[in-house]
Amino acid sequence: MARPVSTLGAFSLAGKRALVTGGGGDLGYAMAAALHQAGAEIVVAGRSGSAEAARDRMAAEHAEESASPAVHSITVDLAVEDDCVRVVAETVELLGGLDIILIAHGTSAGRGPSLEVTSADWATVMDTNLSSVFLLCREAGAIMTRQGHGKIITIASMLSFFGGVRAAGYAASKGGVAQLTKSLANEWGPLGVNVNAIAPGFMKTRLTAHVWGDPDRYVQTLGRIPAGRWGEPTDLEGIAVFLASSAADYVHGAVIPVDGGYLAR
Repeated sequence: MARPVSTLGAFSLAGKRALVTGGGGDLGYAMAAALHQAGAEIVVAGRSGSAEAARDRMAAEHAEESASPAVHSITVDLAVEDDCVRVVAETVELLGGLDIILIAHGTSAGRGPSLEVTSADWATVMDTNLSSVFLLCREAGAIMTRQGHGKIITIASMLSFFGGVRAAGYAASKGGVAQLTKSLANEWGPLGVNVNAIAPGFMKTRLTAHVWGDPDRYVQTLGRIPAGRWGEPTDLEGIAVFLASSAADYVHGAVIPVDGGYLAR
């Protein structure tokens, strides 16, 4: 029998178990909090201090809700292969399984003239932004393909679509994330696993303060955004919940811009 055309229940994450990496960042936290608000039990994974702070903040925001799902944290260095393997295994042990993984960590190290980018900077960006994404997908995918369902959400970028300026490593890594997402969707879609990416536009975060804090660059960028404003971390909440929910069961291999129309201009 066909699914009802549209019900709010399709967006519920009640009873779901989710791992979110990079939940200590502005964008990662907004998306993790949205999954939690929609009913998922959450593990926030990241470097020491950031994951714990995100866990405590999320728990405090919902302290008065007696039925609020639990929030946990795991300290890891996601540029290290063993930690990528460990965090998925520990999440499964904590939650009793895994239904959703949202991979939101990353680095912009090595931005600047390409002639000045060191091999060490290049390796850091690739290990953190691309290799770790594959490793986390591989570990989560092994569980999800076995159980016949799961949602994998990666974070692409505007630089997945174009090259940018003085950001060769970052652009290459985020282009790789977009293609990895499509490739895994082709492979795991028939096994019941949805793999999709969110491509944030120009967002006002701590990491982009050097851009939106510069009046000239701010106005220049704003002039290309049909929505007439820069994005906020909360603008990613809806798409994160959608892709993690059964409402997106027929969405596979998509790289979805949340950019105020930037790419349409």
